[in-house]
Amino acid sequence: MKITLAEKNNRDKMVRIYIDDIYSFTIPEEDYIRNNLYEKVEINQQELEEIRNKVLVHAARERGVRFLTFKDRSVHELLKKLVDAGFDEDVAQKATEELKTIGYLDDNRYAMRYLTERIRTKALSKRSLEYELKNKGINQEIIRKSLSEFEIDDYEVALREAKRKFGKYNIHDKKVEQRVYRFLLHRGFSYEIVNKVIREMKNP
Repeated sequence: MKITLAEKNNRDKMVRIYIDDIYSFTIPEEDYIRNNLYEKVEINQQELEEIRNKVLVHAARERGVRFLTFKDRSVHELLKKLVDAGFDEDVAQKATEELKTIGYLDDNRYAMRYLTERIRTKALSKRSLEYELKNKGINQEIIRKSLSEFEIDDYEVALREAKRKFGKYNIHDKKVEQRVYRFLLHRGFSYEIVNKVIREMKNP
């Protein structure tokens, strides 16, 4: 087998390797140099397997650790981050599985931390919190379990936030009422909850 093309991408410092004119794998430039691939023309199956199963997965795992140092991420988020960085999806998948095994990645832990921070900093409905976690690739069972750890009463949360933001205004003014309405709906609260909050603010 022959390495027929090494295509460098200066933006993300990755090198796409073609063997016998067919794409084979993408490797970080530093590993491309470290493994002397720039000097190789011939490559055998054993060397190829070594690169795919060890060198690339190790590189992706190390990159993943660096990503996690800057920001906690879900498994889905880190997988996407590694693919966006230029790693092939199968390599990124193996790396994230290894990071899960050694405890760097844990969607249960991530979901709890995420909810704790979001509830502390922003008044959102359970539906909105669930939607956000789904977008981060957290599965439904973990979402359900995590949300059950918090006593979230949508009505109480909505009423507290509406009073905080609009308490100094005249709620009987139609324009103010509509602002409260739009604000709470945008935070994910149901029409039933929003109407109940407005009634309570009008008749405390």
